[in-house]
Amino acid sequence: MFLRFFSLLALSVSLTAISHAQQPQSQLPRTRISAGMYQIDAQVAQSPREREIGLMFRKEMPPTEGMVFVFEQPATQCFWMRNTLLPLTAAFVADDGRIVNLVDMQPMTEDSHCSKEPVRFVLEMNQGWFAHKNIKAGSKLGGELFAGRR
Repeated sequence: MFLRFFSLLALSVSLTAISHAQQPQSQLPRTRISAGMYQIDAQVAQSPREREIGLMFRKEMPPTEGMVFVFEQPATQCFWMRNTLLPLTAAFVADDGRIVNLVDMQPMTEDSHCSKEPVRFVLEMNQGWFAHKNIKAGSKLGGELFAGRR
């Protein structure tokens, strides 16, 4: 009887962990980022776990929202789209807010997309957002994250 109870408990815990692992992050802190005359409401993924989950399992994202990944120090950052349902564009961003490069990423792939130089920030937006706003590599982003880093 005890073994049966323990087995059911273990199964329950496992299913709960799987269920939580497949839930999108929604309670991250937010910051405002400016891109020319456009404003972005960005969730901030700062801890290793928050960065690992990123926008996984998200079924939709409003057009003026995104997620900014903040790393401890500049490095070549590489991203993939495992368990990510939305097509995204990643902007690899230097400390001063300059977009180093932009990369379109396809959902549910493990292709590696990397920065062309060391960066501390990566801003993910719905695919096409940067192109529709004519924001390219070399454009500057503004906001608290980049203040004092020029």
